[in-house]
Amino acid sequence: MLELFLTFAKIGSFTFGGGYAMISLIEDICVTKKKWITHDEMMNMTVIAESTPGPIAINCATFVGYKIKGLKGAFSATLGVILPSFLIIYIISCFLSNFMEIKIVADAFRGIKLAVGLLIFNAGIGMLSKMKKKQFPIIIFSLSMLLMLCSELLGFKVSTVVMMMTAGVIGLIYNSLQKVKKTYDIS
Repeated sequence: MLELFLTFAKIGSFTFGGGYAMISLIEDICVTKKKWITHDEMMNMTVIAESTPGPIAINCATFVGYKIKGLKGAFSATLGVILPSFLIIYIISCFLSNFMEIKIVADAFRGIKLAVGLLIFNAGIGMLSKMKKKQFPIIIFSLSMLLMLCSELLGFKVSTVVMMMTAGVIGLIYNSLQKVKKTYDIS
């Protein structure tokens, strides 16, 4: 229990940029180093954590904690990932009302933004490289990436919820058609 708490407290303490930036760190620690979950479980957990309410890092911590030690593990890991950020923000709010107006802090956060973008990109590339090399998921990924890139470059909004729902519906239709095709090919 203490190891779960401390592991996720470390993740919560040293990762800026929210859940997406934490994914690569969670994977490195929970899959590669501690072997608490597999790469496939990490991929599934990330999809489920993104699809359910709440921050992705908290959902991931809850999943890993529950898998390792049940309900107590889920609580311990979740508390570990939440507590450092809460304490840091609380302390900053108590003592520094104009925190982001301090030049050195603002400059540091500009650099952190770039690093966060790279962490998120790294997590995406890592997940893509571990995906089974099937054509359909690569097409969905490529179209989603292209749409997101175009929305950023051309300045129009794309709802990630609508994008996920659309990809889910397309996936359901595609897989249903594949099952129908297999059924009629075998007969």
